[in-house]
Amino acid sequence: MKPVILIIDDDTSLRRVLEYNLQEAGYAVATAASGEEGLNRFDDINPALVITDMKMPGMDGMQVLKCIKERSPETVVIMITAFGSVDIAVDAMKSGAYDYITKPFNRDELRLTVAKALQFRGLTTENRLLKDELAAQGKFRSLIGSSAAMERVFQIVSKVADTEASVLITGESGTGKELVARSIHAKSGRKNAPFVAINCAAIPRDLLESELFGHVKGSFTGAIKDKTGKFRQAESGTLFLDEVGELPLELQPKLLRALQERTVEPVGGTKELKLDVRVVAATNLDIEKAIADGTFREDLFYRLSVIPIHLPALRQRKDDIPLLLRHFCTKHGAAQVTFDSQSLTILRRYAWPGNVRELENMVERLLIMRSSDTITLEDIPDKIRTHGAATGETAHSGSVINLPEEGYSLEQLEREVVVQALERNAWNQTAAARFLRIPRHTLIYRMEKYGIVPPEK
Repeated sequence: MKPVILIIDDDTSLRRVLEYNLQEAGYAVATAASGEEGLNRFDDINPALVITDMKMPGMDGMQVLKCIKERSPETVVIMITAFGSVDIAVDAMKSGAYDYITKPFNRDELRLTVAKALQFRGLTTENRLLKDELAAQGKFRSLIGSSAAMERVFQIVSKVADTEASVLITGESGTGKELVARSIHAKSGRKNAPFVAINCAAIPRDLLESELFGHVKGSFTGAIKDKTGKFRQAESGTLFLDEVGELPLELQPKLLRALQERTVEPVGGTKELKLDVRVVAATNLDIEKAIADGTFREDLFYRLSVIPIHLPALRQRKDDIPLLLRHFCTKHGAAQVTFDSQSLTILRRYAWPGNVRELENMVERLLIMRSSDTITLEDIPDKIRTHGAATGETAHSGSVINLPEEGYSLEQLEREVVVQALERNAWNQTAAARFLRIPRHTLIYRMEKYGIVPPEK
């Protein structure tokens, strides 16, 4: 079934040109000559995408956008604006528009922008359905994000959860690795059995073996009674091995055997006990480097990482920051609190070395100390405000590219500039387009033209 696109524009000739171009590209198209007519048609046909002019008699594009987002938040809206009115279109994007096109528009860029918008709509819908399915059972309530990287995480979790495969979650400290592990458990057939977590880096080396595998009375000084280890405590459920990369080398063969044989032998015991446990592990270390350095066994790594999941750092998904801010405000009982545009700009520029955990701690502090329901730039902690301002002023100083003496083709130059802009902004297309001072759809068009794709994580 073809996706339906609704075009709202009082300019008859432009409306017909848009209609022709999109029908030629294979889309079903409906049109309206005013904002009021457009909303009536919207209610009748429920389009996947709306393209509306900014300036129209009566109800203008911003009012149309607001009404559509109130009726159907998932509907994607593209604004049409004159070349000199880009600032207004940017304001519309802040209010929920997906993108904008400028008059006069290029046919290929129009079609590419529409294709990307519909792809985004599909991902958003899929993400919502997945979250609805999982939320009904207490899943993903604290795992927030609509970025492409987080969409991949949600999809992998959904596919792997109801299997017995071992999962290794990697990512920096504070990215939410335990939340992912709990989501996997909650969607699995083991959801009604225990979820047991142990931090391999937080327990003294001489006690870790006993904590994992248990011990029998008298097996060492202080063992005054039998102890059930974490593996046995998680029977029929899930064992989460946090910071597994810190596991002492001498314990790694015993963990490998437990995974392979599905048995454990308590410290001081003489017989092996059968296990029915699913293992999910996590680490913030570079495990492949640890293998090369001889501090982590390669066979254990492959046994743990049947399914690898990588969680991006917050600085690599800064478009998720507004969603996270809203979530944390709601979580801490302050759903009415908002952040003004200046504070959001500074929060996006900050590097967030502590990732999502650091962001939540900041929100909790701001909610306690706030004097109103709008968080302003002055409310942001000095460290974050200073760093964000400095980043905005100096991050992109200096030459963008060094030209070779023998010359350089213009296409090569343009491709290199686009790549460097993306790299400087952690492959965030919106930020890179802002850096290049071009519309986001133009950046996407250049990426398609030159075959530029994000690097594999």
